Parts: sequence; structure tokens; C-alpha cells
Amino acid sequence: MVRERPGITRTAAAAGLGIRSGAATELLARLREGDVVDETPAPAQGRGRPTTILRPHPRGPLVIAAELTVTGWRVGHADIGGEPVIDAQATRLQGDPERVLGDMADAIREIHAHHADRVRAVSLSVAGTISDDRLVQFSSRGWRDVDLSRLTAQLPTDVDLPVLVGNDATLAGLAEARTGSARGVGTVLHLMVGAGIGGALIVGGVPAMGAHGGAGEYGHVPFGDRTRLCPCGAYGCWGLTVDGLALAALLGERPPRNPITYTRRVITRARRTGFDDVARRAFDTVGASLGSGIAGLVNIHDPDMVTLGGLATPLRDAAVTAFDEAYLAGLMAFRKQAPPPVVDGVHGEDGPLRGAAIRGIDHITTADALALWIERR
Repeated sequence: MVRERPGITRTAAAAGLGIRSGAATELLARLREGDVVDETPAPAQGRGRPTTILRPHPRGPLVIAAELTVTGWRVGHADIGGEPVIDAQATRLQGDPERVLGDMADAIREIHAHHADRVRAVSLSVAGTISDDRLVQFSSRGWRDVDLSRLTAQLPTDVDLPVLVGNDATLAGLAEARTGSARGVGTVLHLMVGAGIGGALIVGGVPAMGAHGGAGEYGHVPFGDRTRLCPCGAYGCWGLTVDGLALAALLGERPPRNPITYTRRVITRARRTGFDDVARRAFDTVGASLGSGIAGLVNIHDPDMVTLGGLATPLRDAAVTAFDEAYLAGLMAFRKQAPPPVVDGVHGEDGPLRGAAIRGIDHITTADALALWIERR
């Protein structure tokens, strides 16, 4: 509640938890004594007994949140409030995986050295295909089977922090479900377009991660051309029809080195100069593929809401009619009268890092984790 409702009062927290004021007082005293939650006086609002605002304790547990994108990386830390503070970053990926992960490990070591007695976990978002703690495919860089557990290799030998690894689209969906446009929604389908398309199904605020953390690779379902081979090794992948490479082919331009930057540039250019016939057909084709694919996933998952992140939002905006028509046409008949709304996410490019922080906080605030924290304090 402290994370999802910043500035919540003790009275409101007690009501939200369904407990009496006396029980809330006892619970908060224990959390404050254990350096978990703190209280500050709320602004006076007329007569009556003053209440307090709850906030993360200034000496409370922390999670190191990190992200590896197709263009760079960021490493920061977050308390149980869930707001990441960036400590180090690189806007370009320099060198091979060993060097990149080594630089990130150095940043993690520095954060841990500054907050050694408070850091309880490392949570990482990666713009690639994940299996357990390995990056099995990072197409934009040609990396395969990279061990991500080495991010903690620079920590002291007596420090054993858990490393939680998740796909960027999955974690962006978690952020939207917890603190974004789908907050409070029961079942959410999140789709994010970047160098391909990924997503997550979030039920009750918990994302479906799969047996090895690789769930949500929606870009690799066969919604596309069955004769085309994807870099992932499968034929007919949907992602081949909706990213910057697909857009460039439809526009008759050379394949871009960076599909994400290219797509943004083309959209900006089209908005500035107007859509000629070639551009209109290209964007409508991509928009229709995006809409029909989402309809197929809605038929599978039956979500209350669909949220969009990354380039999915501007691609839909550039072809609203084509998207809407394809989305409605792809839905089963009984869904057409009240189709799940497709809404824009609110966290933008910060969604994956926020999601990584939230996942880490979930891990360090379980009953067992808090008991161990308080015992050590």
C-alpha cells in the first residue's frame, strides 16, 4: 500500500487492509521498529485526532534495479516505495557481453558498497529472451547464451544476493498493472513493440513468468508469413510484421541497424510532412498486423484490458483505423459487443526498470524475507 498509494495515511491504510485502528497501530510500530515503514505527521485538516502519512523507512531494505536495453544500460536502487534512483548508466553498448556485464557489475558493486547493510536483492530487466538466469537470445547484438548471474561477481565473497532476471516487456507490464494505466485491473495483457514484440499476462498483479522466465514471447507466435525464418529459429513469427525492419521493407528502404530508432524517426517524419500513399499503406499494414495479433491474444487470454508500451502506441496512432478494424475483425463474435479496451501505458521507457524494481520489492517483502530482515536488524 505504501508503494501503490504514496502518501497514504495510517487511517486510510487501516481501512484498506480491513483492520481496526488499534491493530494498525501495533502493526506499524513493529514495522517502524524493524526499519521497514516510517510515519510522518499528515497535514492538519480541521479538527479531530491527527493522523500520519506512511512512507518507506529511511534505513529500510533496498533492491538494486537494473536494465539492459538494445542501446544501453541503467543501474539504480529503490526502496519499498518502488521509485528507482539511477546511479550509473551507459547510452551505448560498448564491446562484447563480458565488457558490458562487467561495467554493470562494477556499478552494482558501488551501490552495494554505499548501502551494504540495506541491499537485499538485484532485479534485472533485459530486452531479450530469458531462460532462468541466462540471456539466450539478444538478436540486436547477436549475443546468445549469456550468463547474467555474473552481475554480482564483483560483490564481496561473503555476500550472496539473489539475482532476479526478467524480460523487459514482462516487467513493463508488471509496472502498468501495479502503478500504471491498469492499476486495480484483474487480468491485463501488456504488449510492447521494440526490436520485435513481447508482452505479459498479469493476473491479480502477478505476471505469468513461465517455467524458466521465458513467457510472453508473443512476437514468436506464427501470426506472420509462414515462409519467413525469424532469427529466433522459428518460421512465421508475428514480430517480423510489426517492427522497424517490417516498416522499412514496406517503405522500400534498406534494413535499419537500429529498428527502434528508425521507427521513431520515420513516424516523426511522416507526422511532419504528411503520409503519402506509400507511407499510408506501410503504416496501415503494420497497424493491421498489430491489431489482428492482439485480437488473437485476447481470444486466448480473455483479459479485462490490453495495455500498450514501447513503439506499439505510436504505431497504433499512425494507423488508428486500420488497427481498430483489424482488432475488431479478429475477435470472436461474443467479444465484439464489449471488446477489452486497448489503452496506452503511462510509464513509457521507464516501465521495464520500474517493473524490475517492483519485482525485486515483492521478493524482499515476503513474510519470510521481512522476518529475516528484522532479525538481522
